[in-house]
This record gives sequence, C-alpha cells and structure tokens, in this order.
Amino acid sequence: MNTRVQVEHPVTEWITGIDIVRTQIMVAAGERLPFTQRDIQLKGHAIECRINAEDPYKFTPSPGRITTWHTPGGPGVRVDSHIYANYFVPPNYDSMIGKIIVHGDTREQALARMSTALAETVVEGINTNIPLHRELMVDAKFMDGGTNIHYLEEWLSKRAR
Repeated sequence: MNTRVQVEHPVTEWITGIDIVRTQIMVAAGERLPFTQRDIQLKGHAIECRINAEDPYKFTPSPGRITTWHTPGGPGVRVDSHIYANYFVPPNYDSMIGKIIVHGDTREQALARMSTALAETVVEGINTNIPLHRELMVDAKFMDGGTNIHYLEEWLSKRAR
C-alpha cells in the first residue's frame, strides 16, 4: 500500500473539503472510506506556493539564520511551515521552508488572495523565492491559466533579457 501524501495535498483538501491525511489514517486503522468518488464535489480554486530558502531566480540554496518570520493570514489563507524567527536553515536538506495555500470561489479571487498573502509574508536573514512568486501571480499568461510545464523556464529566459 502506498502511504505517501503529495506536498500539494492542501490544494486538494481545500477544493474537496476532505482532510486527506485524516482519511488516510482512518483507512490505515481499518476503517472504511467514508465517501465514494461520486460524493466528491469540487468547490472553488486553490493555489499553493512553496516557499524555498533559495535565490528567487538562480535557485541556489540560501541556508542561514531566519531573523524575522511573519506569516500571512485572513480568509482563505493557510500556511504550513516548521520555521520560526531564529531558526537556522541547514545547507544540506531540501530548501522548502513552508507552503502558502489559498482558496477562493474563483481563480481570480485565489490569485488576489495569494498576491496579498505573498505581500504580507516577511522572511529576513535568508533569501527566499517569494519575489519570484509575487511576479508570477501578476503575469498575464499565468493569470489566464494558459501555462504548461515549460512556462517557468520560458518566463525566466524572457526575464533575463
């Protein structure tokens, strides 16, 4: 049995209303799945930004001491993180220090909430990819939803010119 949960599970949880981790634990404990595929209704739009301790455009790691950490809040905003002010980001592990997840009734509302959440987030002492996320949230092609797996690579190459 595969027991892994994707790092993006909060997006699915928000648009389905199902706590995937809780449900996985229930099933592992021998309980029956409390719903069928037909029971699942998708509601709204959710976006997740992984916050990494790295240069926002070169993606080089940025280990070190976090001197200031302020998370965003408000309706439709969730932050999953293990860091705190004075936390030391080690140089030899995954650079992800947190995730900001937002939900809105529409994609436009979710984009607006994410833009606000990213603007409210403060991480000092190290570099993070928050500036990159801020730029992407207002990119016309991204806002329209017309992106593919090559989008970021192409966007970065145009930005470098």
